[in-house]
Amino acid sequence: MRIPAHSVCTAIRDDIISGVHERGSRLTEDLLARRYGVSRVPVREALRTLEAEGFVVRRRHAGACVAEPTEQEAADLLDVRSLLEPLVAARAARRRTDAHLKVLRGLVKVGGERCRKGQGEDLASLEGWFHETLAQASGSPGLITLLAQLRQKTAWMYAVEPSAAPDEAWAERAAIVDAVSRGDAERARALAAAHAERTASAHRPRPAGRAHRVRGPQRAVNTAGLLN
Repeated sequence: MRIPAHSVCTAIRDDIISGVHERGSRLTEDLLARRYGVSRVPVREALRTLEAEGFVVRRRHAGACVAEPTEQEAADLLDVRSLLEPLVAARAARRRTDAHLKVLRGLVKVGGERCRKGQGEDLASLEGWFHETLAQASGSPGLITLLAQLRQKTAWMYAVEPSAAPDEAWAERAAIVDAVSRGDAERARALAAAHAERTASAHRPRPAGRAHRVRGPQRAVNTAGLLN
């Protein structure tokens, strides 16, 4: 079975985001191939993709390394998100389907219930699902892809402090969904802008750790459902 490069790319990207491959550390094809249980070919292709996305850089005499974003680059990331998320909400108000609204309302309901019961363990995943669905509702493939990449980079560069009032955050999301359901693009845009500004303040830059090498095989790429 030939494992697609995009599966290897996802595995490497996830490990960069989680800090397994620290900023500045070398990414040698041989070690990565052994770690993920694949040949060097999909690793090479994956590194090219990750370089284009900004997770990997090529250095003279060192080869592929995990990128080391500057504080300004990290700050710019949040600024770009704060501009795009209101645009997504406005487009969702014009293009959403009933299926999108059903999911968004369901997520708001579950999120609110978890807040009331003090069950905050999976709120972060619910938030991610909410914003991903809102992006899908925009009907803009380019925006959907760009926001997904921005959220991945945000998770890599920042730690998010738990909200002291998560119920307020979900109330804000409920208001966005209400505006989207009524087709009020300008209100959806304004509410999303305010929400993005408030949540941005909870982001704290992750400290860069010391570079290290990955030694030997640690996990294989999940091949479930892959075609030959």
